[in-house]
Amino acid sequence: MRGRDDMNPYFSRRAFLEGALGVAGLNAVAGPARAVRPVSAPVLHQPGITTPQQSSIYFMTFDITAEKRADVAALMRRWTQAADAMMAGHAIPDFVDSGEAEGLSPKGLTLTFGFGPGLFTQDGRDRFGLASRRPAALADLPRFTGDQLVPARTGGDLSIQSCANDPQTALHAARVLARLAYGMAEPRWAQAGFLPDFGRHTTPRNLMGFKDGTMNPDTTSPRATDRFVWAAPDDVAWMQGGSYQVARIIRIALEHWDRMKVGFQEETMGRMKESGAPIGGHRESDPLDLKAQDHDGNPVIAENAHARLAAPSENGGAQILRRAYSYDNGLSFTAERWPPWHQGNELDAGLLFLCYQQDPRTGFTKIFDRMAKFDMMNQFTTHIGSGLFACPGRKPGTCIGAALLDA
Repeated sequence: MRGRDDMNPYFSRRAFLEGALGVAGLNAVAGPARAVRPVSAPVLHQPGITTPQQSSIYFMTFDITAEKRADVAALMRRWTQAADAMMAGHAIPDFVDSGEAEGLSPKGLTLTFGFGPGLFTQDGRDRFGLASRRPAALADLPRFTGDQLVPARTGGDLSIQSCANDPQTALHAARVLARLAYGMAEPRWAQAGFLPDFGRHTTPRNLMGFKDGTMNPDTTSPRATDRFVWAAPDDVAWMQGGSYQVARIIRIALEHWDRMKVGFQEETMGRMKESGAPIGGHRESDPLDLKAQDHDGNPVIAENAHARLAAPSENGGAQILRRAYSYDNGLSFTAERWPPWHQGNELDAGLLFLCYQQDPRTGFTKIFDRMAKFDMMNQFTTHIGSGLFACPGRKPGTCIGAALLDA
């Protein structure tokens, strides 16, 4: 009997795998229905989470249009197999490949997949019989103070994070995967981003000119990542080895920010612009001294400074792994939120903020709830897009999500 993959005119599962990976590759990546693995098989983390950041990203979300769980499982097999091939630098068939990356190496490509809340329930309906398997940690994000979320840039049932050290490579991978989703899922929103090369051991700067990601947990420490990044041991079984991804599109009023004196910018951030050191410190790595006071008894780092409000010590020890990229979408007509309330064409630019954590309720939500209310930086930033996704681990020889969709 021919399966759905074989009937799809855009994609033949076996032809693709044999052509791209060879028979040995087919045996290595075949789904769980074709491979018997010991129960103790290790669970692998998806790439693109603790991987050092590449210079380019193309982030894309999808709404599932398929009506059967088996169809969603088939899509994830296609995506996993195509991702494995592209990340390894293998050729993929012309009827799948869009062709614009011909002659380029993989450029450090990583592809990371996530499942949104809509995979489990939609309008109160258990659409695929998975509602009971939705992790508690995948609780809907609350509406934060100041949110101006645009529906067309918010949500999604599935997410793809395509990162590479070349923008065309990152876009190419997303295009291939979008084509493979034809008839199964439709693109919802996408955002490209960039990260200039400041050197591997240098914290990159965002468009506000400040270093971004200084307070990340140590990704080289298994103890730190097990505590803050990877799903907890008592989380649902299919999320073992995985992490929870929060995506936010943060528009920055750069014209407004650029009119501010550097001293005010530093007070807003709680850090020195050139060195990245906390105010009162000398090096970027210096700890925040949140008890330090000036000669008038005022905090050296303002009570509503960004760095203070984001500090683990101010949030019960909460930490998240930030993986942010700058973006620039050209100009758009904008009315600023703060005086002088200028209206006109301004840069539609800012931060594609991505973060990974063990549980968004005790990670991003815990940290950002206070920041949304009190952060001095809010007069320059507006959250206009949002997404929440579970990015599961994967046993060798299986596709992403097999433990959920094929169970």
